[in-house]
Amino acid sequence: QVQLVESGGGLVQAGDSLRLSCAASGRTFSGYAMGWFRQAPGKEREFVAAEIWSGGTIYYADSVKGRFTISRDSAKNTVFLQMNSLTPEDTAVYYCAARGGRGGLTIRSAYDYWGQGTQVTVSS
Repeated sequence: QVQLVESGGGLVQAGDSLRLSCAASGRTFSGYAMGWFRQAPGKEREFVAAEIWSGGTIYYADSVKGRFTISRDSAKNTVFLQMNSLTPEDTAVYYCAARGGRGGLTIRSAYDYWGQGTQVTVSS
């Protein structure tokens, strides 16, 4: 079955960087959309970044554009989120998600599978 397992979260200072990983298993993901979402306490889960597994189509939320980069290592079935220039506003639980098909990449309800989340905390 499909499983997504996030890792790499932690406590960092403003301006620091983190690289989140999402280990995907259970099937081949060609044609799937892979997304990162985040949810802060008391807030709605919001879109961060997404990419088609096979490459070529990438979306970023305006709040992270230029700072975050989504990528993958197909040999390891792993999706990454490189986060640079972190600010306290980036503090949230970050979730990896996957869906069949290529549409609705920025919409959380469009995704079929979710990881357990990893906490990112950025101190000022």
